[in-house]
Amino acid sequence: MNADLTTKSKRILSIDILRGAVMIIMALDHTRDFFHIGAMTGDPLNPDTTTGILFFTRWITHFCAPTFVFLSGLSAYLSAQHKTPAQASSFLLKRGLWLIFIEIAVISLGLTFNLQYNFIILQVIWAIGCSMVFLAFACRISYKTVLIIGLILVFGHNIFNLFPEPKAGGMILKVFFTASGTVVPLNSNHFIGVFYAILPWTGVMFVGYGIGAWFKKNYDTKLRQQNLLIVGSLTLILFIALRLINVYGDPAPRKEYHDLFKNILSFFNVSKYPPSLEYIAMTVGTAMLILAVTEKLENRFTKITSVYGAVPFFYYVIHFYLLHTILIIAFFATGYTAKEIVQVPFLFRPASFGFSLPIVYLIWISVVASLYLPCRWFKKYKETHRQWWLSYV
Repeated sequence: MNADLTTKSKRILSIDILRGAVMIIMALDHTRDFFHIGAMTGDPLNPDTTTGILFFTRWITHFCAPTFVFLSGLSAYLSAQHKTPAQASSFLLKRGLWLIFIEIAVISLGLTFNLQYNFIILQVIWAIGCSMVFLAFACRISYKTVLIIGLILVFGHNIFNLFPEPKAGGMILKVFFTASGTVVPLNSNHFIGVFYAILPWTGVMFVGYGIGAWFKKNYDTKLRQQNLLIVGSLTLILFIALRLINVYGDPAPRKEYHDLFKNILSFFNVSKYPPSLEYIAMTVGTAMLILAVTEKLENRFTKITSVYGAVPFFYYVIHFYLLHTILIIAFFATGYTAKEIVQVPFLFRPASFGFSLPIVYLIWISVVASLYLPCRWFKKYKETHRQWWLSYV
C-alpha cells in the first residue's frame, strides 16, 4: 500500500513501525465485521447503545486508514527521490491504476466471496489508488504545491456539509467529496458501494507527500522529530478546539448528553465516512507524534510490527481471504446451512451470525500471529530481489 521506500540497504524504521502497528489494529475491525454478533445490526459508535469496550474496539481502528493514506503520500515522496520527475509521475499513475484494479477484482472478492461480483466494495485501496493518480500529475509541479492543495482539501472539504445537496451532479459530489456509503446501481443485480469519498483522502495523501521532505536522508533527525512533535501537537489541539466549538469540521455536530460517559464517547465519535476535518486532525496528528517518538525506538515489539509494516499490501490482501475462510468454517460449524450462504454484501455472513467480543479478539490475535511468518518471508524476499513487479506489491 506504500510506494517503495526501500533503498538498496535501508528502510525508515519509524514508518514501518507505525504502519505495522496500524495494520495489526486494522485486522481487528475486519474481524469484528466478520465475527461479532452485533456487527451487522448495530452501530458500535452510538453512545446510546454501545458499551465502552465495543466503542473502543471500533474507535481505535479509526487510526488505520488515514495513517495508511498519509504514509502512502510520504512514501511516494521518498520514492520519487530516486527517480526523475517523469519516472516518478509514471510510476504513481501506473500504481494508482493498479490499486484501483486490485480493489475491484481482488479485495472485493476477498470481502464478499461472491464470484459474480454482485456488490463491488470501494474502500481504502480505491481511495489510495485514485489519490495516486491525482498525485502523478500534481507532483510534476512541486512538493510545496502538493502540500498546499492537500491542506485546502483537508480543511475545506467539509464546506459541502453546510449546503443542501444539489440535484444536478449529486452523485459526482458524493463520489468525490461526501460519500458515506453511496450505492451506485449498475443493473438490477450488480451494485458498487462507494464508501470512501476520493478527494478528502487525496488531501491526506498530499499532506503526507508534502512533509516527505522531512524524511530525506540528509535532513537533521532532531529537527524532523521537533517538526513532527510541534505539528502533531498543534493538529491535535485543532481537533479539540473544533470539537468544543462544534460548528465546523464534522458532518454531524457533537451531541450533548446528560451523562459524562456518553459525552466522552460523543466527543470522540467523529465521521470517517467521509473523513471529516476533525477525524483527520485526530488521527493524522496522533500519527505524526508516533513517528516522532519511534524515530530510534527498537525493541521486541517494534521489530515485530515493522515486519508487517514492511509488506503492507501483501498482508492486507491475504488477511481478508484468511478471515473469510475462517468465517466459512465457523458458519457451518455453528449450524448454518447452504440455504443461508447468500447474503448481501458478504456471503456466509447472516445478520444473526456471530460471537461475543472475547471470541472476536481471540480470532483477531490468531490471524495476525499466523501471518507473521509469511510476512517475514516476503519482507526478506523483497530485500533480496529486484524484480520490477515487487514495487507494486
